[in-house]
Amino acid sequence: LYAPEWSAPTPHPDRLVLTLSGDPSTSFSVTWRTDTTITASYAEIAEATPAPNFWLTARRLTARTEPLDAREIQRAERAAHYHSATFTGLQPNTLYAYRVGDGQRWSEWTQTRTASDQPEPFSFLYVGDAQNQILELWSRLIREGFRTQPDARFILHAGDLINRAHSDSEWHEWFQAGSFIHSMVPSIPLPGNHEYDRYQDGEGERRLSVQWRPQFTLPENGPAGLERLRETAYYMDYQGVRLVVLNSNLLHEEQALWLDQVLADNPNPWTLLSFHHPVYSASIRRDNPELRALWKPVIDRHGVDLVLQGHDHSYARGTDRQPGPDAPTPVGRVNVVDGVNMRDASASSGDSSSAASGASDSTGTVYVVSVSGAKMYNLRPNGWEDFEATRIRGAENTQLFQRISVSGDTLRYESYTATRELYDAFTLIKGANGRNRIIEHSPLPPEYRLGEP
Repeated sequence: LYAPEWSAPTPHPDRLVLTLSGDPSTSFSVTWRTDTTITASYAEIAEATPAPNFWLTARRLTARTEPLDAREIQRAERAAHYHSATFTGLQPNTLYAYRVGDGQRWSEWTQTRTASDQPEPFSFLYVGDAQNQILELWSRLIREGFRTQPDARFILHAGDLINRAHSDSEWHEWFQAGSFIHSMVPSIPLPGNHEYDRYQDGEGERRLSVQWRPQFTLPENGPAGLERLRETAYYMDYQGVRLVVLNSNLLHEEQALWLDQVLADNPNPWTLLSFHHPVYSASIRRDNPELRALWKPVIDRHGVDLVLQGHDHSYARGTDRQPGPDAPTPVGRVNVVDGVNMRDASASSGDSSSAASGASDSTGTVYVVSVSGAKMYNLRPNGWEDFEATRIRGAENTQLFQRISVSGDTLRYESYTATRELYDAFTLIKGANGRNRIIEHSPLPPEYRLGEP
């Protein structure tokens, strides 16, 4: 049996996870699991106050209950009920408390804050593949991330949350490792290749994890009419940032057309993308030429600021090389490498201390690959030379989480090890013409491997 008794559902709600499935300033969703004896479930919400009787003003929603009978699916081997509720009509930038249960058995009251409806400063966490030894070793990483940024507004999980797509015990590890963090800080998950597998070894096609849609309540604003992409490709606007999630496992061309439309109608000053398979691979013997050929022109055309990826079980950060004189001019929001010196960047940003900490130049789209779990691969020895791009930083054998902070015309990126050492850091400053200047703050050597100088 691949799902031991410690992961079995009970009448009590477990595996609580917050997600953002609508306007994050006025809504959020919660999903949880019980055994099949619970056929009706509820969610209650109230504005949080210092008084312990805040719950007297709570309103109750009847949850949607979705049965999942996966007893015939290898490694899932469970029947359970998944319940979900979306709280709507909330006030922006307001602290709420909620609980879930069947009317007799309730979770604890948990607090979370809605987004502002204005482009106010905020921070979030981004992590690459958890995948292996999740409860054993990923737990320390995600908890240190929470310790570093306890008021993170969400956590972006860039695929391969677990190793075997349908494994109930591995999903249980993921929920146990994150513990209460999953119920307090909304998750923005996307599927990696390990979220796809056959229902039985060697039989049939690879399918999305049978638990994915029941256990995550995600936006359904992705490519119209493509059921295979539902709740795996979507976007949201959060306080001046448009964050677009893509499913890099399938239908690349269809998503490129959709992405072009989503970015063409973008009122936000900042644009971030996330998907699993990298445009520029970090590790040896890995490359994704079809994805790069289809998606990178759209990224270039719309001047995407930052692309956050996983898959390669190492760390890399860099950008496209400076285009030649005959290169076509991108349209729309433009981030291109045009070269300024440190004094120019300092004068533009008004931050002489930032400029003093590292060289500054205009930059194109910044691409990042990161890993948060225990499985590690070696870096490509020649960086991104084969890709006509420049890898600025690289690390292997190192668990990492990233804190990203956005404030007005400034985006600050920091990558930390599992022991909270700052490995990589830079600041993007957006000029009036939409182009970004980058200021480097990285304190460690450009390539880093634990145990080596």
